[in-house]
Amino acid sequence: MEIEAVFDESPSGTRAEHVFRHIQSAIVTGAIKPGSKISEPELARTYGISRGPLREAIHRLEGQRLLVRVPHVGARVVALDHAELVELYQIRESLEGMACRLAAERMSRREIDDLRRVLDTHEKDPTFQAGLGYYQQEGDYDFHYRIIQGSGNQMLVRLLCDELYQLVRMYRIQFSSTPNRPHMAFAEHHRILDAIAEGDGELAELLMRRHISASKRNIEQHHLGNGAEPSAKPI
Repeated sequence: MEIEAVFDESPSGTRAEHVFRHIQSAIVTGAIKPGSKISEPELARTYGISRGPLREAIHRLEGQRLLVRVPHVGARVVALDHAELVELYQIRESLEGMACRLAAERMSRREIDDLRRVLDTHEKDPTFQAGLGYYQQEGDYDFHYRIIQGSGNQMLVRLLCDELYQLVRMYRIQFSSTPNRPHMAFAEHHRILDAIAEGDGELAELLMRRHISASKRNIEQHHLGNGAEPSAKPI
């Protein structure tokens, strides 16, 4: 586990939040590899923070499903196996499809225009233009996040924008650089947004489900490309 961190003399509460965000980002982007053991003494030395706030940060990361407790080992970065990853994407397909249908019914014209500007930002990203990956900023710059928020269903928002959000981002980033997938995903995003703009909830849900299903197939192809046997579960 290789982490470099430099923090100023900010109040301890603010510094603890910085530590949490820094570790979270390192896990999601792969700087800390899946399966890595989390050493509290090492992190405390790296960040110059006491064990109390550090343990609070670790507890928050466990709540986001980014860390798991292993008996007699301690905390490790999550590393979903193939079956678990497929299950995660099945949940996404169902719940984000529902969110997309609700967004088509509830998003205002201003929210839809803002979402088009998000896609304009994605298109200008140098990594995307080079075909090396999809734009991966979080929150309001995330196409999926904005649609879930636009659904107006607060339980969906809590599940998909809080509890599972960073775990999903971790795997979206991991598989976003598959050849041809970034531009295909961008085109799919535009078709989804067009359906939302037209208020066609049924089509919007169908397109979102197809979009996430395509990502599942991408994962399956990656899995098979590494010499694994075909999954017994439906993809």
